[in-house]
Amino acid sequence: MRPTTISNQQALLPSIGVALLLMSGVACTPQDPAALPPGTPEPDRYLFEHGSILFEGEDWDKAQTVFRRLVDVYPQSPYRFDAKLAIGDSLLEKGGLASLIQAVNEFEEFLRFYPTHPRAAYAQFKIGVTYSEGMLASDRDQTSTEMAIEAFNQFFELYPDSDLLDEARKWHRTARDRLSEAYFRVGEFYFNGGWYPGAIQRMRVVLDEDPGYTARDAVYFVLGESLAIIGRGDEALPYFNQLVDDFDQSAYLEQARRRIAELESQDR
Repeated sequence: MRPTTISNQQALLPSIGVALLLMSGVACTPQDPAALPPGTPEPDRYLFEHGSILFEGEDWDKAQTVFRRLVDVYPQSPYRFDAKLAIGDSLLEKGGLASLIQAVNEFEEFLRFYPTHPRAAYAQFKIGVTYSEGMLASDRDQTSTEMAIEAFNQFFELYPDSDLLDEARKWHRTARDRLSEAYFRVGEFYFNGGWYPGAIQRMRVVLDEDPGYTARDAVYFVLGESLAIIGRGDEALPYFNQLVDDFDQSAYLEQARRRIAELESQDR
């Protein structure tokens, strides 16, 4: 069979096509999401609205690019404040450690530049939210949890009348619960290993530092049980009673009631 022959003209066609694409920029340069249509009368407003559409569509990277262009190119724009916060929000929504770190930086920078702006409370609130999104499991490092708690405490101090107060309290409670759970897990480990003084010390720290801990029924039980086991029933009884009084539903209720009956019978 004879090999297929290709004319010089045919061989040049693909090369010509590639050259044309390269000259036009289509093949090598992605479309700039922050590019302005010719003759845009209010470019800053256009960028803000365009970025908002991208944000709503969850295109976080492009939204961030558009908002950043607005902030960098139009520093006198009335939209720059919301755009600055939207950069942080885009990073927060994107998620991942690197993006969360950048988000905190954006919100903190807003507070440095515009500490008296009406949306400063929002920036402080979002710092707490961002650290909360970076919290690890209770058996791992709790640095991000501690930073979230600190950020929300600062929010409560600086903006006690904010419309975000109730939502901030919910996020704060979630972070406090995570940190208290971390302390509880250590005390539970001591309890299961038979080192009751260590368990008692840990449980008391939880109750002293976070009396509103959501899962404090477990703390009451482990603390009461540890005290009862080492013969300090008089100290243990109030914790079992507190468990029964505070919780209508708990995995420890029946055990606590039995312990109360035992300890009270010993006093008779």
